[in-house]
Amino acid sequence: MEPSAQRIKIAVQKSGRLTDHSIDLLERCGLKVTKSKDQLFCFGENMPIDLLLVRDDDIPGLVSDDVCDLGIVGLNVVEEKRFASEADGRPARFKQVFELDFGHCRLSIAGPEETAYDDLESLNNTRIATSYVGLLNNFLSKNGIDAEAVYFSGAVEIAPRLGRAEYICDLVSTGSTLKANGLRELDVLLESEAVIIQTEKPLGADKQALVDKILQRLDGVLQVRESKYIMLHAPKSALAEIHELLPGTEAPTVLRLDGSDDKVAVHAVCRENVFWETLENLKAAGASSLLVLPVEKMLD
Repeated sequence: MEPSAQRIKIAVQKSGRLTDHSIDLLERCGLKVTKSKDQLFCFGENMPIDLLLVRDDDIPGLVSDDVCDLGIVGLNVVEEKRFASEADGRPARFKQVFELDFGHCRLSIAGPEETAYDDLESLNNTRIATSYVGLLNNFLSKNGIDAEAVYFSGAVEIAPRLGRAEYICDLVSTGSTLKANGLRELDVLLESEAVIIQTEKPLGADKQALVDKILQRLDGVLQVRESKYIMLHAPKSALAEIHELLPGTEAPTVLRLDGSDDKVAVHAVCRENVFWETLENLKAAGASSLLVLPVEKMLD
C-alpha cells in the first residue's frame, strides 16, 4: 500500500441523502473499497484513494484544514461554512471543483399559510428561524432587509408554532414537510446540489493528476446517466427524418448494410431519455430492428 501521504483522502457524508450516491459514483469511476471495522473509513483497494465517512457539517472544515484532499457535500453546507469562516475572520481554504447533479434541494424562506406575504419587504422587523444563519444573514444584508436570524437546530418548521419566529429558512425538496406543518414556500435563497470541494493547498503533481483523472471519470459517468445507445436499420431516404427524431444526439454513425443498396444501419448515442413514443415515431418513419442499450460511461 502507498504511504498515507501519497493517498488521496475524500470526505464523504457518513449517513444521509448523499451517502449512497457519492459512494456509488466513485465505484462507477473504478474505485473498489473495503470498509474498516468501525465503518468510518473505506480503503481503496485498486487506487490510492481512501474515503473518510463523517458528518456532512464537518466536511468543509476537514478539507479547509487539509485533513482531506477532497470532499463531497451539499452546496448549502459549503456556502454556510464559507460565510461562517469569513464571519470569524478565517477565509475558507477550499474551492469548488465539480458539480455532481444529484442531491438537489433549495434553501427557502417559508411562513404560515395564512401569513400575508407580498415580497421580501414583508420580512422587515420579523424573526426567521434557521440553522443556516450565515446564508440567511448574507441574503438579508444583500437585499437590505432588517430581520433577525434566530438559530434553531432540529425541526425548524415548528418554530412559528412555538412563537420563536414568524418565518423559517430551511431546506426544501418536495415541500411535503412544509405543507404538513401548515407552511408555504415564499422565496428561494439558494439552489443546492452535491458538489466536490478541494483543498487550496497544492497537492503535488502525482496527486493532482489522480484528482484530475477521477474528475474526468466522474464527468464520463454523469454525462451518460440518461443516455442510451440506439441501433436501427433505416432506408437511406429516411435518414434526415430519423436524425431529427433521435433525442439529444449529434451526427449518428451510418454504416453500409451487407446485401442492401437502399438500407443502412444507424448507430447513435442519445443524451436524453428514450421513450416508447420515440421508438414508435422512428418505426413510423421507416426504421426497423430497433435496439436500445444503456450507456455506462463515456469519454469525449
